[in-house]
Amino acid sequence: LAEDLRAVLRLAAGRKAEPSAAILDSRTLRATPESGERAGYDGAKRKQGSKLHMAVDTLGHLLALHVTPANADDRAQVEHLTKAVQAATGDSVQIAFVDQGYTGDKAATAARKHGIELEVVKLPEAKRGFVLLPRRWVVERSFAWATRFRRLVKDYERYASTLADLHL
Repeated sequence: LAEDLRAVLRLAAGRKAEPSAAILDSRTLRATPESGERAGYDGAKRKQGSKLHMAVDTLGHLLALHVTPANADDRAQVEHLTKAVQAATGDSVQIAFVDQGYTGDKAATAARKHGIELEVVKLPEAKRGFVLLPRRWVVERSFAWATRFRRLVKDYERYASTLADLHL
């Protein structure tokens, strides 16, 4: 149902039904007692919790979602995400925009295995203050949409599948 709705919304926006580009990113949700042993420690964010790995199309519609402990490396999840993206779109995605957390041969090889080229969007060297990165802001907006739902602000769920389903 979600995939059909995404196709209808893309057609209404004047796009093809299936996207040719995706944006991948992750965010860490703070743990609660319900998240239990799934919670890991994300040293970069200094949070104990779960990490939500998300792939969206260029309009911000959800393509794939994967929940891991917060200590899971983003690069290690690329293969799982790209496989899910291609399954959801019928192998139409050719390029994925990612941040600098997805650099390296391991992530690029895992994506190429499923027919997707990773393009790392980097910060400008002469950065001052907030900089809106091309393409990358779309996935950040999708995360912001999700946090408007109170139950998705923290990891309140006992099962990772419930957390993923609430995003759908």
